Amino acid sequence: MSDERQQFSQRLAEAMRTLGYEPRPAVLFRLFNAKYRGRSVSFQTTSRWLNGHSMPEQDKLQVLAALFGIEPQVLRFGKDSKHRVAETQAAWPSGTGARERQVIEAFLALPPKRRELVGELVKALSKT
Repeated sequence: MSDERQQFSQRLAEAMRTLGYEPRPAVLFRLFNAKYRGRSVSFQTTSRWLNGHSMPEQDKLQVLAALFGIEPQVLRFGKDSKHRVAETQAAWPSGTGARERQVIEAFLALPPKRRELVGELVKALSKT
C-alpha cells in the first residue's frame, strides 16, 4: 500500500468526520452513489478508498470533494502539497519596447467595439 494512497484515505476519512459522517465504506458508498451521475461504484471500491488500497479517478475525486466541501487538490494531495498548477506569465517578445507595450496595454483597456474599430484600422493601414 503506497504512502500516497494511505494519506488520501486519511484525508477522506477526516473530511467525512468533519461533516458528521462515520468513515465507513457503507456510508461513503451510499453518499457517493447518490451524488455521482456516472456508473455507480461498488462497496468494494469505497472500501479500497477508505483503506488506502486505491485512489479514485479524477471525475470521482471531484464528486468526493464536492460532497465534503473541500478543494479536490486538497483532498488528493493535502494542504501543504508541492503539486500545484501554476499559470505561466506571458513574457513580452524580445525587442518589444516600452512604447509598444503601452500601446498594447491601452488597446486591451478599450471596450470591445473600439477594439474592433482599431483592429480594422490596423488591417487597413497594413495593406498599404
